[in-house]
Amino acid sequence: MSKLKQMESFVSVATRGSLTAAANAEGVAPAIMGRRLDALEERLGVKLLVRTTRRISLTHEGSAFLEDCQRLLIDVANAEASVSAGGVKASGHLRITAPAGFGRRHVAPLVPQFRELHADVTISQNLSDRVVDLAGEGFDCAVRVGDLPDSSLVSVRMADNRRLCVAAPSYLKRHGTPQQPADLARFACLTLSSDASQTRGWAFRVPRNAPTDGGYELIHLKPGGPLDCSDGQVLHDWCVNGHGIAWRSIWEVEAEIAAGQLVPVLQAFDAPPNGIYAVFPQRKHLPLRVRLWIDFLKHHYSQPEFWAAAR
Repeated sequence: MSKLKQMESFVSVATRGSLTAAANAEGVAPAIMGRRLDALEERLGVKLLVRTTRRISLTHEGSAFLEDCQRLLIDVANAEASVSAGGVKASGHLRITAPAGFGRRHVAPLVPQFRELHADVTISQNLSDRVVDLAGEGFDCAVRVGDLPDSSLVSVRMADNRRLCVAAPSYLKRHGTPQQPADLARFACLTLSSDASQTRGWAFRVPRNAPTDGGYELIHLKPGGPLDCSDGQVLHDWCVNGHGIAWRSIWEVEAEIAAGQLVPVLQAFDAPPNGIYAVFPQRKHLPLRVRLWIDFLKHHYSQPEFWAAAR
């Protein structure tokens, strides 16, 4: 059995959450899928999935391996497509979606550039902070920022997304500076009111209760304040104008930090970065225009100059 087939079966089971569903999609018996997974885990010497009669869940190692497998399988598909397509041009209509703020800054400017390279492709871009149902609403690809919920979608991590607390110097001069995350209860915090955003709260990395082990744990706080809004740009403007402390992604505030309009606070407690992803429905044959769009984004987002120029 090829290593690639084992990986394909693992990804299919993990994303569908069921041996039976994965087997039906491939037209084989569930027992065959089970044997492939057993062989993969035996070869790697690690448990990837916890299987019970009612559900299948990923182990910590399985979650990390899933992301690597998805990326590898996409690279293989792209390599095959570049050979088999030969002189065939990408064509057809590409429907993409992204969060409003990130999409305006870091997706929309790339769309005309992509079309200059692929003149036979037409593009519709949707900007929305709600989680769009890609398959149900007919979208080919989404850019998503942050922790991804479990789903049957395929995701490709394209860049890190660092988050931090910031405030205007004028606000800190009037009210002081928090020294640890618990201090935020005494400050005006500018929070998103959208149900789809920051539902777990603001994330911080703090020392474990046993300080001698030098370890850290991730905590989530839901600070409050006199102002909240469902629009991230409004929170951004309030923060720059000195109305409170906000928890934002670095791509939203990097320019203002460089200009001295905003100051990072609680940097010693910054949470590990989450990701910026391309997400798309699982398909056996991904259209060439979608493959090329994802590669185009990955290329630009992997360049430090891209983020510097976007300030």
